[in-house]
Amino acid sequence: MALRSNEITYSAPEVGEHAALRAMARESFAATFGARYDAGPFGVFLDEAYGPGGSMDRDLGNPDVRWLVAFHRSAPVGYAKVTPLRAPAVDPAPGAVELQQIYVLAEWHGRGVAVELVEWALRTAAARRAPEIYLTVFDHNERAKRFYRRYGFAEVGRCTFTLGDRVDDDRIWRREL
Repeated sequence: MALRSNEITYSAPEVGEHAALRAMARESFAATFGARYDAGPFGVFLDEAYGPGGSMDRDLGNPDVRWLVAFHRSAPVGYAKVTPLRAPAVDPAPGAVELQQIYVLAEWHGRGVAVELVEWALRTAAARRAPEIYLTVFDHNERAKRFYRRYGFAEVGRCTFTLGDRVDDDRIWRREL
């Protein structure tokens, strides 16, 4: 069943929407991080992550991964996915989950889309009876860190994100449920 909020509809993605969702994710990631990386390795990463058969496609077919997509006039403008814990957290509680991605196109920032998505992720984790939920965030993404703090997440560790020859610091955040 779809949820509605003003001009946005929220629902799990249908198979016929996967290509548009991958394209939206690619656009969002590229807009946020593209200037940080060399074009060649960045393009390879985008293809491997968001191309047909890439990691996003595999997650779309994984029954252990839960999705919520924000649609405007049937076009995806944001999404969140909750997965079994994948981040390298130290001593996580059994059954912990991860808000692995929450992406919103820039023109939809500040319009409540991310709020709906993170609140859905927290409800989804609680419904799974997860004792805690983790996420990772790029160390220099202050906007994201402020947002996650408002929802009770706190930094609990570090990890790295490698793209081409570049290695960036990410932070691991956790919230008990």
